[in-house]
Amino acid sequence: MSDTSGAVSSGVPPATATDILWFLPTHGDGRYLASDIGARHVTLGYLSQITRAADELGYFGVLLPTGRSCEDSWVVASAMIPLTERLRYLVAIRPGLSEPSMTARMAATLDRLSNGRLLVNVVAGGDPTEMHGDGVWFGHGERYEATDEYLHVWRRMLAGETFDFTGKHIKVEGAKLLFPPIQAPHPPLYFGGSSADGQAVAAKHADVYLTWGEPPADVAEKIAAARAAAAVEGRTFSYGIRLHVIVRETEEEAWAAADSLIKHVDDAAIATAQKAFSKFDSVGQQRMSRLHGGRKDKLTISPNLWAGVGLVRGGAGTALVGNPQQVADRMREYMALGIDRFILSGYPHLEECYRFAELVFPLLPLRATTGNAVGAARNAGPFGEMIANVGAPTRSLAAAS
Repeated sequence: MSDTSGAVSSGVPPATATDILWFLPTHGDGRYLASDIGARHVTLGYLSQITRAADELGYFGVLLPTGRSCEDSWVVASAMIPLTERLRYLVAIRPGLSEPSMTARMAATLDRLSNGRLLVNVVAGGDPTEMHGDGVWFGHGERYEATDEYLHVWRRMLAGETFDFTGKHIKVEGAKLLFPPIQAPHPPLYFGGSSADGQAVAAKHADVYLTWGEPPADVAEKIAAARAAAAVEGRTFSYGIRLHVIVRETEEEAWAAADSLIKHVDDAAIATAQKAFSKFDSVGQQRMSRLHGGRKDKLTISPNLWAGVGLVRGGAGTALVGNPQQVADRMREYMALGIDRFILSGYPHLEECYRFAELVFPLLPLRATTGNAVGAARNAGPFGEMIANVGAPTRSLAAAS
């Protein structure tokens, strides 16, 4: 949608500052998609490296994925919390796969042990084959009915209520949580749902509405629909977006890195992935797949927005590609739609965690909750390399070299 000036608008006030979250690859990491060349094992040591880097660099938090291809997000978050000081953990609850009372206690415990650093990601959908293997047989609409009931019980328990509830899918008597979380009334709920059913449930319960990285005009329409759904419930959202990022000092280097990331992706791998995605009833996944149509020759779908990741990866399938200023400019365009937090990732996640923070953080209006608390490092003493053990370089000297 557009305003009278022709600019894309969502009807939500622009975000004046943003938080940045990174991604913890508990399903594996590497330099190339669809290849074991340069692949990295999921170990406590490697995940610790990424987590410590994100905390040190000043990221607001990290997203932990969920599903049978991932290590369990709650267990991993529990292992990472003592290694960090400020970093928050966006961990998934999956209605239908767990009871709300169980995850209410888990959330309260993790929030207390982390001193209020838990964020909760509501994952209602996914791969139907995986869900059937997990014993979850809800259809699309029924899945969101169950999610609505689940969150109703979950939120009331964390708010300290003692209550009975009888729904179509969930029934509790004397539900109660003895030990409350740090964050009141509960850790913030993040919710992504592209369908009308998903947005209606988000409107009742979510604090942050999430979208995957589509072109700005498409994101504007989705935010407008979510905003309208929330208004029906007398509520408002914050808004977040999930993207990959490939940033280099020059645009040419960035696009070369994008090409390199998928250089081992062949037609067979694409066909296998797209066949699997075609079985999903997730509207969000269908929207992701339509962006590239399974073709490697039409991957740039908007300025600096590239759909190559989605050829073989489910969920978030787009990346911002460009030099630091281009990436920052595209992020500001999303901020103009009301997006006030970005959940980013890049391959490999350790190096790209540093690269994005060093190159793009200085170009964005960051909230106080994102960014290095000690300020930008300069090449002097323990912060960087000295010149011939004599003196520190200045920005002017570095620029002239």
